[in-house]
Amino acid sequence: MLTQLTLQNLALVTNAEIEMNAGFNIITGETGAGKSLLLDALTLCVGGRSDAGLIRHGQTTADAFAEFNIGQLPEVMAWLSEQNYPFEDDTLLIRRQLANQNGTLRSKAWLNGMPISMNELKTLGGLLVNIHSQHAQQSLLRPQFVMEWLDSATGLNSQASDVKQAFLQYERLKSQAAQHAKDEQLRQQQIQLLSNQLADIEPIATVLYSELEAEYDELSNLENLMQQAALSVQLLDNDSDEPDVISLLNRAIKLCEAQTELSQTYADCVEQLYSAHTQIAEVASTLSNYAEGQSLDPKRLALLDEQLSTFHRLARKYHTTPESLVEDSQAWQQQLDDLQSVMSPEAMAEQIEQAYQAYLQKAQALDDSRQANAKTLAEALVARLKALALPNVQAAFEFTPLDKPQSIGLSQIDLLFSANVGMPMQPIHKIASGGELSRLALIMQVIDAQGVCRNTTTDMATTTRQLLVFDEVDVGISGGTAQVVGELLRELGEEQQIIAITHQSQVAAQAHQHILVYKTQQEKAQSHLKILSGDDQVQELARMSGGVNITEDTLKHARSLLASRRVS
Repeated sequence: MLTQLTLQNLALVTNAEIEMNAGFNIITGETGAGKSLLLDALTLCVGGRSDAGLIRHGQTTADAFAEFNIGQLPEVMAWLSEQNYPFEDDTLLIRRQLANQNGTLRSKAWLNGMPISMNELKTLGGLLVNIHSQHAQQSLLRPQFVMEWLDSATGLNSQASDVKQAFLQYERLKSQAAQHAKDEQLRQQQIQLLSNQLADIEPIATVLYSELEAEYDELSNLENLMQQAALSVQLLDNDSDEPDVISLLNRAIKLCEAQTELSQTYADCVEQLYSAHTQIAEVASTLSNYAEGQSLDPKRLALLDEQLSTFHRLARKYHTTPESLVEDSQAWQQQLDDLQSVMSPEAMAEQIEQAYQAYLQKAQALDDSRQANAKTLAEALVARLKALALPNVQAAFEFTPLDKPQSIGLSQIDLLFSANVGMPMQPIHKIASGGELSRLALIMQVIDAQGVCRNTTTDMATTTRQLLVFDEVDVGISGGTAQVVGELLRELGEEQQIIAITHQSQVAAQAHQHILVYKTQQEKAQSHLKILSGDDQVQELARMSGGVNITEDTLKHARSLLASRRVS
């Protein structure tokens, strides 16, 4: 519940602070006094749109503070925990600041001293406050309003949301299937193209170009390589009288060995010479084997030449390099696999049918639930309306099957209504009387807010004790009807907190707390807030009943209104 609301430099208010009652809080005041400023401040604190006109003239910033006790709002606590916002003693302090910076409006918000984004504030605000606009009766004329109200008042919002999501999934799959069908010819062409390219590459797919090129270069120069190997062997180690490296090394080794006892340097050199002797002998042996063991293979050389030609031809064909050709083919194979993994039209059709059946099952269950609850809800609506000077009212829901599946379900739902004897019930958008519409809108809001038709076991989310706000609650009503409305809101206020603006003394008299907004005209106009009780409240009720000239009769009437209010 809202415990305190503070305004600083907000429109006509310089600085004002008001504590809110846990029950039914009413706001009154003369036209132009600034009654809506309290609701403007509250709306800002729950993420409402900012307006530069709310900043007091001559000031650059305006602030609104709202303090809430969330002890009876488990959903709020859960949300705060999920978002890692700390809170203590079940208290939330929200601050919203508007700033005019060189003609540009800036808006900031804080939750318990921590910055909070506007999106988060709107989400939190939706859990804290439920605001019913003074234009609610206009909402009755929207095609989907009746269905939305039925779902909300009977706890079917979650079920309706599931149906909507199931329908959207069905529509997405249909759209995908249509797009796939449109792209199928192109996909098949791409599959054929990639298959042809991979068939071209297949003869060389396992060959490394670098190894192929190296082997070809060696075989094509083999005769020269063998000659050079034989010549190198002659220089390293031969059986003739010509000096070679091995014989010269042997002589050097003997010379050094003779000096090892005299010098450690010679001993070290002998060890290195023996190592060189071993390595040169191995090289000579390898070259000898190469010179004697190689033979020309024209067939192998021809095969290598053919493969190289294939590499170069395909590289030119596919605008790449011979070295990259095999790697490119691997990328083609991946593209082909991706194209071939696309769901077949038959499989896609089966998936669409499954999605449709899932939607149909949920939609039918929702339709059954709506029809099962509709009669009880209509009876509750009629019972409430009869108390508002509509003794002959009738109301019933009409379900009309839709021609095709829609996200709203299987039926269009209208609320049929008649306020007069002998007159047939008609959809509410055909009702001409503004007074009837206003009373209907009010009762529908009260039923929705009070949750009288909800299953509190299965729909706890909709029965949490939000603050209810009614802006201009008395539109289109007066006299005895206004008193019934006041009694109704007082009764509702005993279950959850309510704030309402009214022009009717009969409604105001029923409040648990009466807040007066009044304006003073001195150097600069200012609005002020005052909690009324006793004679002050009588004076305000008399003003509301009798206008400018307050007489003893109007004072007596005001006292009688207070005396007759519902005791709680």
